[in-house]
Amino acid sequence: MIFIAAVFLPLLGSIIAGLFGRQIGDRGAQIVTCALLGVSAILAVFIFNDVALEGHNALVPVAAWIQSGNLDVAWSLRFDTLTAVMTVVVTWVSFMVHIYSVGYMSHDPSVPRFMSYLSLFTFAMLMLVSADNLVQLFFGWEGVGVASYLLIGFWYERPSACAAAIKAFLVNRVGDLGFALGIFGCYVLFGSVQMDTIFHDAPGKAAVILHLFGFDWNAITIICLLLFIGAMGKSAQLGLHTWLPDAMEGPTPVSALIHAATMVTAGVFMVARMSPLFELSDTALTVVTLVGAATAFFAATIGCVQNDIKRVIAYSTCSQLGYMFFAIGVSAYQAAIFHLFTHAFFKALLFLGAGSVIHAMSDEQDIRRMGGIWRHIKVTWILMWIGSLALAGIPFFAGYYSKDTILEAAWASGSDVGHLAYVMGVAAAFMTAFYSWRLLILVFHGRPRADDRVMAHVHESPAVMILPLLVLAAGAVAAGWAGEDLFVGEGRAEFWRAAIGVLPHHGAMENLHAIPEWVGLLPLGMALSGIALAYGLYVFAPGVPALLAGWFRPVYLFMLNKWYFDELYDWLFVRPAFRLGIGLWRGGDGALIDGVGPDGVAAATRFLARRVARAQSGYVYHYAFAMLLGVAAFVSWHVFNAG
Repeated sequence: MIFIAAVFLPLLGSIIAGLFGRQIGDRGAQIVTCALLGVSAILAVFIFNDVALEGHNALVPVAAWIQSGNLDVAWSLRFDTLTAVMTVVVTWVSFMVHIYSVGYMSHDPSVPRFMSYLSLFTFAMLMLVSADNLVQLFFGWEGVGVASYLLIGFWYERPSACAAAIKAFLVNRVGDLGFALGIFGCYVLFGSVQMDTIFHDAPGKAAVILHLFGFDWNAITIICLLLFIGAMGKSAQLGLHTWLPDAMEGPTPVSALIHAATMVTAGVFMVARMSPLFELSDTALTVVTLVGAATAFFAATIGCVQNDIKRVIAYSTCSQLGYMFFAIGVSAYQAAIFHLFTHAFFKALLFLGAGSVIHAMSDEQDIRRMGGIWRHIKVTWILMWIGSLALAGIPFFAGYYSKDTILEAAWASGSDVGHLAYVMGVAAAFMTAFYSWRLLILVFHGRPRADDRVMAHVHESPAVMILPLLVLAAGAVAAGWAGEDLFVGEGRAEFWRAAIGVLPHHGAMENLHAIPEWVGLLPLGMALSGIALAYGLYVFAPGVPALLAGWFRPVYLFMLNKWYFDELYDWLFVRPAFRLGIGLWRGGDGALIDGVGPDGVAAATRFLARRVARAQSGYVYHYAFAMLLGVAAFVSWHVFNAG
């Protein structure tokens, strides 16, 4: 019963707040959604203890769902270690976001709608992580997409928010098409969408070949690549990442919920869940490694020059997701989920901390217009430092344990792509530390750059916003050393059991003890160097960054404009689509369909009516002449036929 309650209580809260928000009011909607999600979060802890720690996996039937021919899809909740970990992460981060939203959204006129959307999003995410088959997983996958669209475009009065919501929805549709095709491929190859059936039959199908487009392809490789395309869209990997920074148009709690532990990690979870399939395709794993490493590096370069506080953190999320994927690519699934777990706490902390800063600065988000505010918001300042220390991978904070494990596993894989991922990951670690301390210094330290009116109102956030930050900060400090042994240490085999499948010859995790010492120390050295560089440029020589931007202006503009991906896609897809649409509208719909159809018939009728109207002159002799012509024609026809 607790399994069903943990998943469906957020849905109940969403329904009550959404349908009866006017009756129960803002406070009632907040109490209902927070209370029900709080119960779900507490139940998640019991589930984690029962399933992950004690090893009591559960399959909970909910209802019969789809029965069509050979396709029989039941709605069941699958709880193993992977699901238990994700349930804890999703419910607790969402619970903290709900509480934070009570303060952050207190002056918004649509509080019940916002709280309903938050709970709906949480339910969809829980449906995704507890899915027992691919159709149910796709249901949760699309539910998360719809809820994120509603949340990103929550302030629909703003054109920018509407555009960002549409962009997120459309870009994710590209990835979702690949995901749907991958599900179809699984059904064709295995005759089932049940995960247990697929995993059981996969080794026997490893050599199946498909003949497509004149070439022979390994069937499992094609399926894995299609599934990964879906993960690229949802987890904002290079190429399908462009929706992520624009999603900052939503309220800050939405940014924390979507970009910390839930929506963007759905792709990582899905690939980890399908690990028995991916393990059978070295080609697919290589692609995952390369895309993940490229994303980690690419997003870190952009984060170094962004000026919007939320966009800096958003690109940080994109980069950290790249780490998770290249860990998966070298078969270090445990390290990837460990980083997902720790990242959820410190990234949610950073996003909500950024919201506290924005709240204090009268909705200002440009870090160039901040500075010198740490004395006014000391609690937020300390908590943002904790989040940044964890993100940069400084020892004894959560990110140090998980990110370093990923980098060490990449090297320990012994493959060329693994070593390449290590190098790009270390470079990204340097840039991560640099832009994190650039943000801290520009936001909190130095001289104030805001006007006196804004500075006069700088104040600490209320307790209802600070309390969730304290809980998340505890996770950012303790989640690493507390979970290291279970997730990636000596106890990992007993902890994960059959939730993750890794072939014996993929030994990245087993080879961690054999790597050179410098491999483990280099990421820390690079992180400290990045922090030192940020201090050098923004504390001791604050005029140098502007000089460097001028000297290397093409490079600076390239990174500032996000490698021109938006402009490239606008040129390749958006403008041609607009031209095609306008052409079909004017030439096809207007000229052909309307012109020949309704408009054409109407025009012909008007033309004939005008001609007939001219014959109605009103003169009797005109009518008599017409009658005479008619009689003559009739007589002529009769004579002709009689002859």
